Amino acid sequence: MNLVPKPRNNNEGDKPNLPHLPFLPIDLRGYGWAIAKSLAAARAEILVGVPVDALDMFNSNLVGKKFDKSRKVLDNLFKISTFQISGCTLMEFKKVYGLDACYEVPEDVPEEVKEKEAYRKNFNYTVKGVFQSLQLEFGSLDILVHSAFKFLEVSKSLVAMSRSTYIDAICKMSYPLVALAKCASPIMNPDGSIISVTYNGSQRIIPTCGLGISSSLAASKNDVRMLAYDVGWV
Repeated sequence: MNLVPKPRNNNEGDKPNLPHLPFLPIDLRGYGWAIAKSLAAARAEILVGVPVDALDMFNSNLVGKKFDKSRKVLDNLFKISTFQISGCTLMEFKKVYGLDACYEVPEDVPEEVKEKEAYRKNFNYTVKGVFQSLQLEFGSLDILVHSAFKFLEVSKSLVAMSRSTYIDAICKMSYPLVALAKCASPIMNPDGSIISVTYNGSQRIIPTCGLGISSSLAASKNDVRMLAYDVGWV
């Protein structure tokens, strides 16, 4: 059994100098962002799904060039010996979709969610709806990257959660990958790939990874194995 102690609080002077943009609905230091930049550097066209309630803010920050520095990708190969970048360009998004991957079809969406202003403005936000739009606009897909996290109360312990909260954690963290694979696979090109990002909280005891998060991560890792078999990409 592996136990990871709770992280110690760092002093302000000890914090690494990493890019940070408050309230931006995307993690500029996350794996998904880094993967997208690598694909952009390989001349891939990038389509991104943004949480519905953060879509307007995301587009506003995109237009306002709030994170242009973090969108820089290599234009040419850099010199490994000196690590000097010969040129760079900005990662562009071919399309930005409002997406709530917790819901595969409109029938899955609770009425209280439908009544939210952001959801009323962006009605085509389910997984199936987004992929139908994608197919109409772009025809097919080469690579799907699932790198999303939609559960915030991670500090509570597993025994502190209710049945409904546990189910909610599974629905928000594990099921989206299944729904995405289900709707994406019919329009994936031959030899296409699905990538899902996880965390070792599924294998180790991490006190700060509570409230069903570790259980959801373990479920997702098993789902990856089953999806590899079900959709034939082994």
